[in-house]
Amino acid sequence: MAERRQTVRRADRALRRGVRLAVDVGSVRIGVAKSDPDGALASPLTTVRRGAGDLAAIARLNAEHGAIEVIVGLPVHLSGRHGSSAADARTFATQLAQLVAPTPVRLADERLTTVLADAALRRAGRAGRKRRAVVDQAAAAVLLQGALDQERLTGSPVGEVLGPADGDVAGDSPAVRGPGQGGAR
Repeated sequence: MAERRQTVRRADRALRRGVRLAVDVGSVRIGVAKSDPDGALASPLTTVRRGAGDLAAIARLNAEHGAIEVIVGLPVHLSGRHGSSAADARTFATQLAQLVAPTPVRLADERLTTVLADAALRRAGRAGRKRRAVVDQAAAAVLLQGALDQERLTGSPVGEVLGPADGDVAGDSPAVRGPGQGGAR
């Protein structure tokens, strides 16, 4: 047991300091969450309307909060397949990477984040319409908290880094690893 505690402590020291943003890209709304500078806690930040100006709005949030990275959720099917929503998120992340360079943009598996966020909001007593208005930012917070926790435990950031110019992978892992998804780096 003491050995496990030491491993966690060593991984805790490996967590990079700085605010992170997470983005949950939907067809109508984009949820945004941010972490504290120590990477201990992810909190819902805002919801951006999808469409003209959405990328610029997120780039402004990145600059305003001085983020060290932006994590974009990649909606992967439970089977592991990537559908049209994943392709849309990848395109969005690639365009965002161009706007926020040199801040890294990472794609991370977001399986079940919206389901978890919606369930938590229901338990908190949020009614349907009010819940719908914040579920995307809550899903982004679930994604970000999972990413922070995984980095704290493993010492490695989650996901796939997109290159700022062309969307090519700048990292060394072909897999998109999200919170709880494991995978080799």
